Amino acid sequence: MNKSQLADAAADKSGLSKGDTSKALDAVLDSITEALQGGDKVSLTGFGTFEVRDRAARTGRNPQTGAEMQVPASKAPAFKAGKSFKDAVN
Repeated sequence: MNKSQLADAAADKSGLSKGDTSKALDAVLDSITEALQGGDKVSLTGFGTFEVRDRAARTGRNPQTGAEMQVPASKAPAFKAGKSFKDAVN
């Protein structure tokens, strides 16, 4: 399911127009992104938690040449599913 299909499914369940639902979905995703950029954690009770995790610098290999290279430290977004979400999927 892609973003537009998700918006369509949410519109069908909520009774809102597809345009309004798409705008609301965009607003939610933008808000989560902005919170993570600001260093905050976003917890949606029953669904899960979005957070930013630090990745340490490490030595990697170029798959074509096999040469070692340094991969710099970075930040990566992460999601941890909540218990009720895990139970619903299983």
